[in-house]
Amino acid sequence: MPWWAVPGKGGEFPTVSEVKVREGETFESALRRFNKKIKQNGILSEVRRREHYEKPSVRRKRKLVAAKKRRLKAG
Repeated sequence: MPWWAVPGKGGEFPTVSEVKVREGETFESALRRFNKKIKQNGILSEVRRREHYEKPSVRRKRKLVAAKKRRLKAG
């Protein structure tokens, strides 16, 4: 079992996203459904986030800034 499939071991992707092409469906519409499914699962944002290594100090700072924004927005 790969490291990312082991529960509790970091990068957890529950399942691989797949779309079965329906009878008479065009490739473009199946691709659109696949892209929508990936966006809903948050896979694309996760891949972009992991594209480059982020130091722990930078990660903490980014989370603090996001928390401040949320507090300001909540009022």
